[in-house]
Amino acid sequence: MDRLQLKKMLKYFFQEDIGTGDLTSQAIFSGHSCEAFIIAKSNGIFAGGSIIKEGYALIDKEVRTVLKKEDGDTVRKGDAIAALSGPAAALLTGERVILNLIQRLSGIATMTKQAVDRLDDPSIKLCDTRKTTPGLRMLEKYAVRVGGGYNHRFGLYDGMMIKDNHIAACGSIQKACERARRAAGHMVNIEVEIESEEQLREAILAGADVIMFDNCPPDTVRHFAEITPHHIKTEASGGISLEILPSYKGTGVQFISLGCLTHSVQSLDISMDVQIKNGGIHHVNS
Repeated sequence: MDRLQLKKMLKYFFQEDIGTGDLTSQAIFSGHSCEAFIIAKSNGIFAGGSIIKEGYALIDKEVRTVLKKEDGDTVRKGDAIAALSGPAAALLTGERVILNLIQRLSGIATMTKQAVDRLDDPSIKLCDTRKTTPGLRMLEKYAVRVGGGYNHRFGLYDGMMIKDNHIAACGSIQKACERARRAAGHMVNIEVEIESEEQLREAILAGADVIMFDNCPPDTVRHFAEITPHHIKTEASGGISLEILPSYKGTGVQFISLGCLTHSVQSLDISMDVQIKNGGIHHVNS
């Protein structure tokens, strides 16, 4: 994860939530210090330790953060993820933004790990897609890696993918590939999305580097993978849910990309328990 980009993102997120100041915490606390624990409320895979550390460092450098779990660790309900100490106002001011982020990233890491386990085929790499939350792509794609998955292209700028609408507008796969190849440098791969054997053979002849089998059932994916030359990478995508993912085991495809890893994920339940030094333990619901 790019640390400078993370700081820039956190500053924006804090500005959105805090604005000119946390009216409640500023009114209630004056010089009070406290300890707090970030606690897992459900089982899963944790992701986002750097968000906790960098986030609270931005809020107040007096906050001390000790991570009890590292990214990729399994957490159980009740496990402490991090221990915090410092000004009470700072801990409470940064709580919601930080929890929102680590809950979502941990949810993505958890779903990715579940997908990898369900497929149970180390010869196939599970990838994400561009179906990410606007503004959170770097973080969400990082969480996929934490869960044992792989990243597809990060955006339109780092890989060429010729999709059905490109083909329709251009007239053919051959023409689209020729134009893409003329514009692309030798370091840029060209991927072509196909739906039929006729399109597959055209993409092979056109010199595609990667061919995506779009919305194809397992038997079709197996057949397409068998007739694709070994020097061309193969990918399956479209309509593949976690429920049917195991049926793609052993199909011979090299990559499966799943939009659900980032667009349909349930956040992991994580909260913060605060202990005021002159009081008891209070659960913070903000």
